[in-house]
Amino acid sequence: MLRQVAEGVLIHESEFCQSNAVVVQGRAGVLLIDPGVLGSELAALADDLRELGQPVAAGFSTHPHWDHLLWHAQLGPAPRYGTARCAATVRDRLSDPGAKARIAAHLIPPDIAERVPLDLLGLITGLPAETTQLPWDGPGVRIVEHQAHAPGHAALLIEERGVLVAGDMLSDVLIPMLDLNGAADPIEDYLTALRLLEGVAGDADVVVPGHGSIGGADQVRARIDQDRAYVHALRDAGVPSDPRVGPAARDGWEWVAGVHARQLQGLAPRSERDGTPR
Repeated sequence: MLRQVAEGVLIHESEFCQSNAVVVQGRAGVLLIDPGVLGSELAALADDLRELGQPVAAGFSTHPHWDHLLWHAQLGPAPRYGTARCAATVRDRLSDPGAKARIAAHLIPPDIAERVPLDLLGLITGLPAETTQLPWDGPGVRIVEHQAHAPGHAALLIEERGVLVAGDMLSDVLIPMLDLNGAADPIEDYLTALRLLEGVAGDADVVVPGHGSIGGADQVRARIDQDRAYVHALRDAGVPSDPRVGPAARDGWEWVAGVHARQLQGLAPRSERDGTPR
């Protein structure tokens, strides 16, 4: 179930949307990033870690979307971190007692809703604002916070291993998905985030997207360039020459074209308000 992608860094890929959970081996246990998604997968992940003799020392959620906030009792009571803004967003969204029921009913696909454990959803601790290094006993992990896709989104650079954990960015199957509901300028937020990732790209030999295939050193900058080209086309209401959209989309990912159409539609009123020609 676990696949090594760099020294001391292993990946578990979920059957749901090719979601990647990342395991980083430390001195007294592992850092577990975005574990998910199905209950059986989380239990199997816990079993695999027990076989390795590696308890979970810390967890991290890259951003406040349900599939990146999951946990399982068998993973233990390790502290689970996120950026301050991510944690605040989670607290706000889960403050209503009916929040989990609404997530199960409206956000999780019906065919897996009963298989996703929500009991420990979102129990994360916000790190102090402007924190740039993850506090744990293992390889140095640099936090690259930005506001693309979701509030308090963070990529993690595992510095001694050359691995960039990108959260929901730099995917070979998903287009950039903008925060059209909460961001004042989602296009610029995304472009700023890509510039931040570009700033650490030279230190990465492996890129791990939240969903999709693992990329090697040649893919890190290529995926940044591809995402930037898509966002520019979206900004200009153009037709992106992007294999993730349209007839070239990978089998099973044809629905991404619908995401693109909704993003175009969602940006149109903003352009009309700002006087941007379409």
